[in-house]
Amino acid sequence: MQGLHLKYVNETYDEKGILKTFSLNVPDDFNFGYDVVDEMARLEPNKRAMVWCDETGAEKIFTFADIKKYSDKTANFFKHLGIGKGDMVMLILKRHYEFWFSIVALHKLGAVAIPATYLLTTKDLVYRFNAAGVKAVVCTATCEVVDYVDEAQAECPSLKIKIIAKEGTEGTKGKKDGWHSFTENMEAASENFERPQGVQKTRVTDPMLIYFSSGTSGLPKMACHSFAYPLGHIVTAKHWHNVDPDGLHLTVADTGWGKAVWGKLYGQWLMEAAVFVYDLEKFKPADLLSKIEKYKITTFCAPPTIYRFFIKEGIEGYDLSSLKYATTAGEALNPEVFNKFYQYTGLKLMEGFGQTETTL
Repeated sequence: MQGLHLKYVNETYDEKGILKTFSLNVPDDFNFGYDVVDEMARLEPNKRAMVWCDETGAEKIFTFADIKKYSDKTANFFKHLGIGKGDMVMLILKRHYEFWFSIVALHKLGAVAIPATYLLTTKDLVYRFNAAGVKAVVCTATCEVVDYVDEAQAECPSLKIKIIAKEGTEGTKGKKDGWHSFTENMEAASENFERPQGVQKTRVTDPMLIYFSSGTSGLPKMACHSFAYPLGHIVTAKHWHNVDPDGLHLTVADTGWGKAVWGKLYGQWLMEAAVFVYDLEKFKPADLLSKIEKYKITTFCAPPTIYRFFIKEGIEGYDLSSLKYATTAGEALNPEVFNKFYQYTGLKLMEGFGQTETTL
């Protein structure tokens, strides 16, 4: 372990090894894309960063060197289309690995990433595109949301660039007029992207990420995070998830929701841990339990409902001995789920709380 995160934190512990104080060191020009992804690619290029698989059995393993290469290629592709610092770019990419290439590329460009769920309708998209002034969208071809983007564009003058991912694969919409192919253009782009300087250089106070709230009271509201935000998730990954730098962490979350960057990106890579991504269309407890068993997941985070489904499915029938730590968030954890999971695994579920506007 390189201890990359240590340059960004001040921590003290009591005599029992319990965290006593925690504060951050935030450099004026900190950028997750360069200072974490590219730095890890320099220090340990062959270290595993992500294990991705889908329901068809396809599997890909990406090292930190791979993430640097593909995010640089994606940044060059986006730059060629006219995406630059301060531009608003919506990402509707489910659990496709293209999400990681894209969000890191946007950080490198200084553009603002707006992750969104594939469940949005035309009306939802019109509101979000206009509220944020979205210039570009990168969208999956695997469901109807790509058609809803086309419908919404007529009412959204800011939307100029549409990029489609997973087009042409089985069960997808295929290529569409007016859309740029993510795969073709990314693959054709240069894998060398220089860190911008001068007015294009990012500062830690610049906007980096926007999430729309769920809209439980009135219309959804934007929560904007600066380039300092990833550092706030050191505590998430280190002191809540307890990730193992040599292990494999799985957080159950679609990339359209804030929980994805809590558990599938920032803190985990700052702690040099690999993330596991299961690109599924429909949640099936048996499938996910099998993945935990097969890939020997070491740390796991999911809402209480997932644990409840696991117990109902027959969790005792799976070898989950690789699990060292398990966490939960998103809804109330009832005692029965806690006790049953502890009975079957010997692990106490550690509950966390946060908001779209905050970290842990």
